[in-house]
Amino acid sequence: MTRRELIQQYGFALTALAMPFPLITFSKDNSMTDKKQFDVIIIGGSYAGLSAAMALGRSLKNVLIIDSGKPCNRYTPHSHNFITQDGSVPGEIATKAKEQVLKYDTVKFFEGYAAEGKKTENGFEIAVQSGERFSAKKLIFATGVKDIFPDIKGFEECWGKTVIHCPYCHGYEFKGAKTAVIAKGDRAFHVASLVNNLTDKITIVTRGKADFTEEQSVKLKNHQINIIEKEIEEIKHQNGNITALIFEDGTQETFDAAYAALPFEQHCKIPLDLGCEITETGLIKVDMFQQTTVPGVYACGDNINPLRSVANAVSSGNITGAMVNHRLTEEKF
Repeated sequence: MTRRELIQQYGFALTALAMPFPLITFSKDNSMTDKKQFDVIIIGGSYAGLSAAMALGRSLKNVLIIDSGKPCNRYTPHSHNFITQDGSVPGEIATKAKEQVLKYDTVKFFEGYAAEGKKTENGFEIAVQSGERFSAKKLIFATGVKDIFPDIKGFEECWGKTVIHCPYCHGYEFKGAKTAVIAKGDRAFHVASLVNNLTDKITIVTRGKADFTEEQSVKLKNHQINIIEKEIEEIKHQNGNITALIFEDGTQETFDAAYAALPFEQHCKIPLDLGCEITETGLIKVDMFQQTTVPGVYACGDNINPLRSVANAVSSGNITGAMVNHRLTEEKF
């Protein structure tokens, strides 16, 4: 396919997102279903998955959402940097989204854990942990990623509250606060430079010998950003609100907030089992149509994008739903 043809198809698929739709009679409860065959199965029912489901439901595609109820941002009390929902509770946003999506008669929801997946002659089959099996022509993985917490007492209790990952999502709430950046090298330098716009009370905690370049060290010194090379033994806190970092040598330093970059892994193993390629950074590889390296398998949300936010997840899901609908409609026409 030429670049011109690629762009043309992309444009045709997205045209549907802007077209008006007639009024639809909504059903009250689509949560349970005896149906086993669908056009699309979406694994993951948070922002990306629900967004994809809405685009497909409005296109009259038969959709099953399978969700285990463990979104990545379940630790966070408030969502920010998402227009119309700034400061809202993440779970409340998802609940409202689910209610709206399930008003479309062709969209069904199954609460459970997708355990296995396989390719079939007519598409794909997904087995859930309870033993039930569902089949579909296309799959969408909106399964997010799983953060791997360090072995630091108090870290998980503070994660998403006062130990945070993104200055755009949570930094404003800690403007002017005494802040730790728990990271090393380029990552620490990058975060410190961003956070410096929000507060001038920054300390980088490298948990070992610092490895900054000479140029980075000079800039950090010029901005009066301190560096602590000690290992963290514990994060002292009150109900998730950080008060101090306690180091392995017994000393401690008070802080109001901390940024931390965590390693992660894919939350669902089925894409790997199906043969989907994973990038060097651990994300599912997709093309501009959101399709993975396995034909008929698509992905959206945090599992493909390092810029983790509600807005990006919703956008990614919306595009994926349109792309899958375009492919299904094209194959049938």
